[in-house]
Amino acid sequence: MANSKLLIILVIVATYVPSILATDFVVGDATGWTTKFDYQKWAEGKEFRVGDKLIFNYPQGAHNLMRITDAASYQQCVKSPNARTSSSGSDEIILSSPGKKWYICGVGQHCEVGNQKLAITVLAEGETLPPVSAPSPSTTPPPSAATGRTASLFYGFMAVVAAFVGILMV
Repeated sequence: MANSKLLIILVIVATYVPSILATDFVVGDATGWTTKFDYQKWAEGKEFRVGDKLIFNYPQGAHNLMRITDAASYQQCVKSPNARTSSSGSDEIILSSPGKKWYICGVGQHCEVGNQKLAITVLAEGETLPPVSAPSPSTTPPPSAATGRTASLFYGFMAVVAAFVGILMV
């Protein structure tokens, strides 16, 4: 009886801990997905990992989101007819594999003229980015709409603690 309760608790913890540890990134923070915004600067210093989510917010009909499969097409803003395109105004992308990922707006000249594009590197579990130079002390980075990894780790730890407390109470 106690072993079956332990198994149930471990299954629950194993199911929820990965989603607790994932980070939701609102692309562009409060600005959202729009033209004339430096998305590369926005992405600087952020660690994107498998399981994290990108959320692209924009007025429906004003923009879209195209997932580009190669760096050259991204650089030249090539709108491939085979590209996966979303246009809901609140597009969510779960980062399911490590490697380079490229996103552009395929509306009009938004990518070419408005620089509406984002390139990121998604890290595998346990992988880290090489260190980047520290910003000058006079600049303070803007707050991010990303859920902090520290909070995620805390809640993950609390889920494990709660599971063990549940086991002890059995």
